[in-house]
Amino acid sequence: MPYKEISAGGVVFRREDKQLQIQLITDRYGKISFAKGKQEQGETVEETALREIWEETGVKGSIVKPIDIIAYKYQHAEHGEVDKEVHYYLVESKEGDLKAQVEEIRGVAWYEPHEALEKQRTAGYDNNDFILEKALKMLGVEN
Repeated sequence: MPYKEISAGGVVFRREDKQLQIQLITDRYGKISFAKGKQEQGETVEETALREIWEETGVKGSIVKPIDIIAYKYQHAEHGEVDKEVHYYLVESKEGDLKAQVEEIRGVAWYEPHEALEKQRTAGYDNNDFILEKALKMLGVEN
C-alpha cells in the first residue's frame, strides 16, 4: 500500500481599491507558488488550507470554492513511493498583513492578475499553471 500524503493550500485574492490582486509566494527553492502544506491529524482539508495560508503568509482567509486537486508521486527517503495530493482552494483574504514565514518560504507579495499569471508561467511549477488559470477564470479574469 503506497504511502499517501495530503496537502492543501490556496490561490489567495483580495480587492484593493476595486483592483483584484493575487497572492504568490516564493518558496524555499526560489520558485513561484501558492501557500500550502501538509494536513495535520484531525484537520479537514479546508482547515489545512487556511492554516497553511495563515502560517506562511500572515493572511487569514475564507474559502470561496475548491479549484482542483493536483496528484503526483515522489520518492521519500523513509516511506518510498508517496502518493501526494494537493487540494487547492480559491481563498479570499479577510485580514492580516503579509509576513513571510521565513522558515518555510522566501517571500510573499500581491500581484495584478496578469502579472501573477506571467510570473507563475515563467518562474512557477508547470502543474500549477492551470490552477492559477482556473482561479482567475472563477474570478472573472480572462487569461
